[in-house]
Amino acid sequence: MNPSTAQAQVVVDELARGGVRDVVLCPGSRNAPLAFALEAADAAGRLRLHMRVDERTAGFLAIGLALSSRLPVPVVMTSGTAVANLGPAVLEANYARVPLVVLSANRPYEMLGSGANQTVEQFGLFGSQVRANISLGLAETESGELPYGQQNSQWRSAVCRVLAAARGTRSGNAGPVHFDIPLREPLVPDLAPGEVAPQGRADDHAWTRSRNATLDVPLDLDLTADTVVISGHGAGLRPELAHLPTVAEPTAPMHGPALHPLVLPLMKPKQAVITGRPTLHRQVSKVLADPDVTVFALTTGPRWPDVSGNVVATGTRAVITGAPRAQWLQDCRERDTKACQVVRDELDRHPKPTGLHVAAVVMDALRDGDQLLLGASNPVRDAALVSHPRPGVKVLSNRGVAGIDGTVSSAVGAALHHEGRTIALIGDLTFLHDASGLLIGPGEPRPNDLTIVVANDDGGGIFELLEQGDPQYAGVFERVFGTPHGMDLAALCAAYRIPHRQVDPERLAEELAGHAHGTRVLEVATERSSLRELHAAVRDGIVL
Repeated sequence: MNPSTAQAQVVVDELARGGVRDVVLCPGSRNAPLAFALEAADAAGRLRLHMRVDERTAGFLAIGLALSSRLPVPVVMTSGTAVANLGPAVLEANYARVPLVVLSANRPYEMLGSGANQTVEQFGLFGSQVRANISLGLAETESGELPYGQQNSQWRSAVCRVLAAARGTRSGNAGPVHFDIPLREPLVPDLAPGEVAPQGRADDHAWTRSRNATLDVPLDLDLTADTVVISGHGAGLRPELAHLPTVAEPTAPMHGPALHPLVLPLMKPKQAVITGRPTLHRQVSKVLADPDVTVFALTTGPRWPDVSGNVVATGTRAVITGAPRAQWLQDCRERDTKACQVVRDELDRHPKPTGLHVAAVVMDALRDGDQLLLGASNPVRDAALVSHPRPGVKVLSNRGVAGIDGTVSSAVGAALHHEGRTIALIGDLTFLHDASGLLIGPGEPRPNDLTIVVANDDGGGIFELLEQGDPQYAGVFERVFGTPHGMDLAALCAAYRIPHRQVDPERLAEELAGHAHGTRVLEVATERSSLRELHAAVRDGIVL
């Protein structure tokens, strides 16, 4: 058995022993030993292999799989630009704390700087964006009764370190890891009859086991002051906060009674407790930056959010004293009820369908056991305005750095690891940005029930709501911010052999009452030119 084959077989075996259940593979030459080993593990039922031809898509497919399964997911590619294409996924995984493993094949290090084809300085390429950079070094031929016996322990130990770093086992801080493996030719197996790779621990155990570290930092909270909870992306459920009004982003748990985000500035709280990482609402940011509001942060990892520098104390669990005023709780309930009604009334009055209308239909159609993936632009914000999170629905979104990269691929990955329905709500630019995520080869694992709802307003609707959407900039807005594309989404879906249907909001509700039976795209034509006025009407109605 040649050294590259032995090393690849050991690495794949130890990944499976370490709990890896899904691996994404991109075709290449230098990663051929890993490809042979992965295909054999897939055939043996030890893991599930997903082939993709685009490394950027592959990275976000792995993120979707990891988000839904909460397990490390390696994405394996050849050397050179293939590795660089993982950049966006690595950034997202870093800030969203997703256990992504970039397993890159490399040329032997002595080839660096020699002008050898497809050879770049890729080890350490991701810098501070990864939890660890780990390289195996070149496998070398060994003689003796147990070939590669000395290197076997080093290879397996390295895999365990990779998985521990990705899970955040010792740090409480999960995230991406770069695992670089230089491979020397020959790159294809040359197994003698009966020859097997070096063996791992008995009973299929991992080579090195490590128990999860826990952070326990108590934080004293007196609730006699009027207090709100800001539940942001990545938050864990906090039962000790169950009686407090909560502004929750769609991807976050609702700890206590719901409070609409547009109501928050009207309530004038004295205290705010951050859980997770707030990313959506300017109204929330203004309250957290108010020096008259005492801000605390509860997190599940070593970092805590504090954009305004106003946090006075942090911890991992709250130690509660006192109780909130009954009148405070009643005022919050009444304000929330009114805000929810105002939103729905304004949607009913608005003459044309918008992204908010589509979000309302989608959120109303969800039922317990569903999984929802929201695009990181307008859809996640729209969902926050028309509904509150509920415990029976898992909600995902790439909010680590809130890019629109790879959203279709993330939806596919999430659906591949979910037994029930998965619905993805995204905008047209987000869909077009990652349309190649629909490219799934014959015989590859496919989602059983994935509906992708595309709210198509022919451009960047989110910019209508930002400063550049002000009418004074109308002369330049449409080309450089609106960015209309005029694409025929039905033709695009047909090219990928994905069922497509264009529907209005009423028909969308009917379609979402059933199942997708595979993957389908439902497109809703929406209008963005009046979004600014609609949102202003909602805000004005809530204030009155």
